[in-house]
Amino acid sequence: MPVPKFLVARKEDSIDDDKNLPKYVLLEANDAALEFFKIKDKDIHGQCLTELFDIENSSYIHKTLKTVEDSKEVRKIRTQVVLDSGFRLNGFWVVPVPDEKGDIAYMDVIGAPDSAVSVSLQQERDDAITLLTSVFDVSEVGIVVSDQNYRILRINDSFIRIYGWDRDDLIGKEFIELVTPDERDKARKSHEEFLQSGIRSSGEMKIIRKDGNIANALFTTAALELSQGRKFQVTTIMDITLRKQMELSLRIAKEQADAANHAKSAFLANMSHELRTPLNAIIGFSELIMKETFGAIGNDRYKDYLGDIHVSARHLLEIINEVLDMSKIEAGRVELDEEYFDIADLSASVARMMDSRAFSSGVKIEEIFDKNIPPIHADPRLIRQVLINLIGNAIKYSKSEGAIKIKGHLDDRKNLVLIVEDDGVGIPKNRLREALEPFGQINANVQSQSIQGTGLGLPLAKAMVELHSGHLVLESDINQGTKVFITLPATRVGKKDLGKAKDKSAEKQSSPFASFVEKSTKKETGKG
Repeated sequence: MPVPKFLVARKEDSIDDDKNLPKYVLLEANDAALEFFKIKDKDIHGQCLTELFDIENSSYIHKTLKTVEDSKEVRKIRTQVVLDSGFRLNGFWVVPVPDEKGDIAYMDVIGAPDSAVSVSLQQERDDAITLLTSVFDVSEVGIVVSDQNYRILRINDSFIRIYGWDRDDLIGKEFIELVTPDERDKARKSHEEFLQSGIRSSGEMKIIRKDGNIANALFTTAALELSQGRKFQVTTIMDITLRKQMELSLRIAKEQADAANHAKSAFLANMSHELRTPLNAIIGFSELIMKETFGAIGNDRYKDYLGDIHVSARHLLEIINEVLDMSKIEAGRVELDEEYFDIADLSASVARMMDSRAFSSGVKIEEIFDKNIPPIHADPRLIRQVLINLIGNAIKYSKSEGAIKIKGHLDDRKNLVLIVEDDGVGIPKNRLREALEPFGQINANVQSQSIQGTGLGLPLAKAMVELHSGHLVLESDINQGTKVFITLPATRVGKKDLGKAKDKSAEKQSSPFASFVEKSTKKETGKG
């Protein structure tokens, strides 16, 4: 329980006429004194003591203060006082405080608890010291107390146990010696700044164990100021060596995984190139034989076999192309060849391209585009591939006599929104994320289990859209059809007069195989 404490000083050139004694006024008071006098902090300065005590006590206190001022010796005002809280005082000690010339500047008046209370206060203090000592000793975190000269004054058992030092090795030594040489200057400077400012700080440091190994630690510092202005630094230290090792292991594992992923992408890219060359030859020569370019086959069953060879080779080439595109995107080797083009025209060309496949599956393709959509600035080859992949998926999973809708409009923020919608078998809601992962094939029911594919169509479309700073979102459920939303940012929507740019991707280019076949044909027919 805090005791009342206040400062008083003589009021210059003032004498109480009734008692022929100088008047004394309050200068400062602690919270207990304010409560004792029942006054507010703003009313302290200049309050006369005669106004705060009853007449009898006031006269006695003034006489005692005058005696202390004259004798310059500590005196006790003996009086029994019981505070509202029940705390009992056995009077006040009056301590004179001289100025530089030796005159009494003011007097420090401190409440004196009675003996019973003093014993209780002493017991509370001893209990508090015991409690703090127990916390210090049993804490699982290392604690080091150092003075303003960096010397270690006290260290707890946890620090000894964790870092292997003996207490005698450390007491009296500079705390800086525990830090690795490369961090000592920084630690010394931080220690000095902390003792001056008292601002709490924390961070990481490296500590030398007794066996010479280095430990990583997380530290927190706190200031401790005792009597006579003595300052100390209390540093709590938590060993994080294992955590650092785990972080390093995870970082190495991530680097290895990234390296393996890049190696995989490079392998797939190389393999795809190696496989595409013979496949192009198989497809080309099978077409020549099916068309009987150099003469009749002679047996109709061979035609059927050639048809199977041609379909299988084209399917395999489609798979290889998808793997190659995904590996390029993952390796960051895809560069956009951007230009302005009309999205409705591009969609119409894709619809015409996919129309025969849709017709054979009994599916209709409808296009619904808002009028006057400005040209967009993008890579037409990639946007065309996105639509081909989405429409191809829709055809695969649509029911006979179903419909596929391709829609396009600008939203409120002038972003371009493309929607490819079907009424097919759909995708379970809880597996939409999986459907967008590479090779993530989702078989919604038995009907779709026979459909072949790599599971790269949707992931490729998503990756190609994201290359344009857009995003792709799926909405679907079993037997509810699928909606794919593509959003390209408004920054890619151009002005109307910029839409005259030529669609480079629509230009016809001769393939390496076509040149090869042309040369072979000339050689076989004797031309050239």
